Amino acid sequence: MAFPHLPSSLALKTTCRSALTPVPITVSSRPIQNPAKFTNWVLDFRSKSLNFAFSGALALGLSLPGVGVADAKVGVNKPELLPKEFTTVIDVAGFLSDGQEKRLAEEISDIEKDTGFKLRVLAQNYPDTPGLAIRDFWQVDDRTVVFVADPNFGNILNFNVGASVDLDIPRSFWSRLAGKYGNMFYWKEKGEDASIEAAVMAISSCLREPVGPNNCSEVK
Repeated sequence: MAFPHLPSSLALKTTCRSALTPVPITVSSRPIQNPAKFTNWVLDFRSKSLNFAFSGALALGLSLPGVGVADAKVGVNKPELLPKEFTTVIDVAGFLSDGQEKRLAEEISDIEKDTGFKLRVLAQNYPDTPGLAIRDFWQVDDRTVVFVADPNFGNILNFNVGASVDLDIPRSFWSRLAGKYGNMFYWKEKGEDASIEAAVMAISSCLREPVGPNNCSEVK
């Protein structure tokens, strides 16, 4: 995924997107009186859990695959680093050229039109990041994927995934995507910009696949 400390409730010990496994829910042996209501409760609980994790990840400035960083990094909230006008791609690290930003923004616009899902890209170099400020700037909701590119912790690709996206896209996709295009060998050889562009195109391909048992089984 120093800034003023945020409330402790926003700091998560582990910000791994793939580690956000559902909390076990114990159900009694008695028949459920209202299955539809129970299902809605579970989905609402899951959504709130993921939103909490998302807040914690942004408090740290990024979400790291498999590493707990709450003790190492301080929460971030720098709205002054946000652009004056709305954009789906924010590059405060200078990894992308103007042409690359434009191409990514166009691809992201097409994704939203075709799938209804929102992809947002933040390229940062901790601690130079707007952090939590992007949540309101982008109006992040359950249909939003926030992709944070930051090379400070080895793997440059980090993701915060909304609950609705999480229902359609297998969680293993994000870890496989980070493993293919985000590993240090890849981005040091190809460049941070190449990792970001490759990740956006892979996400675009995945989000367009029909939902099923084998969707997003390959990182393209």
